[in-house]
Amino acid sequence: MKTFHVHIRVKSLEESINFYTAMFAKKPSVQKADYAKWMLEDPKINFAISNGHQETGIEHLGIQTESEDELQEVYRNLEAAKGEIFEEGDCACCYSKSQKSWITDPQGVDWEAFYTYGESTLYGEGRNARPAPEKMENWEENEAKAVTKGESCDGSCEA
Repeated sequence: MKTFHVHIRVKSLEESINFYTAMFAKKPSVQKADYAKWMLEDPKINFAISNGHQETGIEHLGIQTESEDELQEVYRNLEAAKGEIFEEGDCACCYSKSQKSWITDPQGVDWEAFYTYGESTLYGEGRNARPAPEKMENWEENEAKAVTKGESCDGSCEA
């Protein structure tokens, strides 16, 4: 079964964690200094929040699959949508190891299709890299240090 994914950029992580914990009547399944995620069964949703962005609101939407076969089915749907697809492949993102691709809808909303197969100590790598949480207060997107797969991190991209 596929899971709907929502990632929201927030101003205050602590305030937002308290709000969503009360709203969902459940504590986050993942909580870091710059990120929190709830894996809910009813409704079936992967709901994530993160801070350190210049703007707040929807970061992206997505479809998370439970298998690589399901992911291939979602990839076929992306192709049928006729948008430009960015194939990210295997990567670390949001403290998880995943295989993923992206597409942007006609309104400019980014959609992620992904299969998660493990955990990561990094928020992200490559396109998903960003400074450590203690540096997030003054973070701007153009300051993110890109670390591609196979390169070592200088410490600014570790959680």
